Amino acid sequence: MVAAGLIGLLVLGIIGVQQVRGGDAPAAQPTQTVIPQAAVTAPPTTVAAEQIEPAACMLEVPEVSVGDTGTDVECAQRALRAAGVMDADVSGTFDEVTQAATRSFQAEVGLFVDGIIGKNTATELGIWPGAEAFIVRTPEPAPGAVDLIGMPLSSVASAGSDAPPLPDGADLASGKRVIYDRNAQRVWAVDDQERIVRSYLVSGSRFRNEVPGVHTVYSKSEVALGWDLQADLPYMVRYTQTERGHIGFHAIPSWNDTGEALQTEAELGQKLSGGCTRQALLDAQFMYTFADVGTTVIVL
Repeated sequence: MVAAGLIGLLVLGIIGVQQVRGGDAPAAQPTQTVIPQAAVTAPPTTVAAEQIEPAACMLEVPEVSVGDTGTDVECAQRALRAAGVMDADVSGTFDEVTQAATRSFQAEVGLFVDGIIGKNTATELGIWPGAEAFIVRTPEPAPGAVDLIGMPLSSVASAGSDAPPLPDGADLASGKRVIYDRNAQRVWAVDDQERIVRSYLVSGSRFRNEVPGVHTVYSKSEVALGWDLQADLPYMVRYTQTERGHIGFHAIPSWNDTGEALQTEAELGQKLSGGCTRQALLDAQFMYTFADVGTTVIVL
């Protein structure tokens, strides 16, 4: 469901609901392929796998690069040494020598050469723990549980002291705001008293085409249409635009001819959209209420 550049308004004369094309909709109506959990977390086959000791480390952060320090850098350096591209000692500091070794390894295995050890490079080095390692999950709330403004929680939501702590970068702005962490596949809604009003799992983009940084909600529609006009995107809250259209938060889409949902609530936490951020229906209704036009959105 890749976002397209076609942006427009469709006024439904029968029910009088304004629909705006959004960035998360399918190009055709195929049978949805559900990614098995085992496929998401299975250890990858890597070019360096046979060269690294069985007790090899795994990254605990999504990427390391120049200037970083600590055990994750040590892990990366050990893997680079095992791959035969680094002779220097393991120091725990991602310096220019480590960057040069990373570039050499990336060129050797045919990866984009940027000197940063992220998902693809870490996978080839055998130190990528799988995307699931960074997903932040919480227990299902008790029946009838509500958030700090009294709205019912979905099966993947929490609030207040039950919510996970705010991620690094949540202080890029202050006051009332929404924080979306792409690695954690989680949203936090914070009020002007710095309380976590609500936090929940989402399904973000498969293509990582969300725009990191600080944004502002600029429009909302109770019902939006996908770019090919085949899917309904309920409770759309838009905060940025790309070359391919609007990007925002909305409920899990459904085919507008059959009403069939494109994914289940249980699949939230996996990256399944084409650009927008999918939410459980109760969470989408919350976001539509909480995030007025002008609300700050931080994308990490």
